[in-house]
Amino acid sequence: MSVRDFVVRSVGEMENLGSRVGEKLVAGNVLLLRGELGAGKTAFTRGIGRSLGIDDVTSPTFVISKIHPGVIPLVHVDAYRLLGEELAIFDDLDLETRIPISITVIEWGSGFVERLSDTFIEVDINFDTNPDSRLVTIRGLEV
Repeated sequence: MSVRDFVVRSVGEMENLGSRVGEKLVAGNVLLLRGELGAGKTAFTRGIGRSLGIDDVTSPTFVISKIHPGVIPLVHVDAYRLLGEELAIFDDLDLETRIPISITVIEWGSGFVERLSDTFIEVDINFDTNPDSRLVTIRGLEV
């Protein structure tokens, strides 16, 4: 499996990295984004959206899931409020029907993404020693 690390020093750099990743994605790809609150998961997803011609990617924390039409539709899920035993709510989102025709990004998706796909791209975003920097590790995609 391909593993690559990046040091990102700003929100703009995070969005640019997301855009680079987005250019490599195809319909059917599922991404699992892990990182603490404020690490940059939504900024990374905003960059993916930008590469698909989507300008309005915001966090779906309160609605849990948003579908953005684009060159390839982007399904953006924030499972933060589902952490715990909320598998039934996650299953009710019916994401599996969208996967073949979309790019699906799931923030806070550990334990959920495995229900959708046997293979997925993992993106870990961690705070670096410099508080303005992030260490981003991408597994499963050549970037």
